[in-house]
Amino acid sequence: MPDLSTDFRLPVACPNCGSHRMRVSQVKNPDDKVFCASCRRYVCLYHEAETVLQQGPGSDSEALIEKAANSPSD
Repeated sequence: MPDLSTDFRLPVACPNCGSHRMRVSQVKNPDDKVFCASCRRYVCLYHEAETVLQQGPGSDSEALIEKAANSPSD
């Protein structure tokens, strides 16, 4: 069965393990739960994650990481 979720990177780390890699359903409804891809802890709702992504990274190096990690794969 195919995985029905997608991973993305948030500038804010998981409070449990420190990972920036998050997972959400492929549908990406605003009320979908976002989980840490490493420890599977609930982090926030997708609309909250979108707000964080829109605010942007806190530094130039974080911006480069965000761009690489969140670019669509070919």
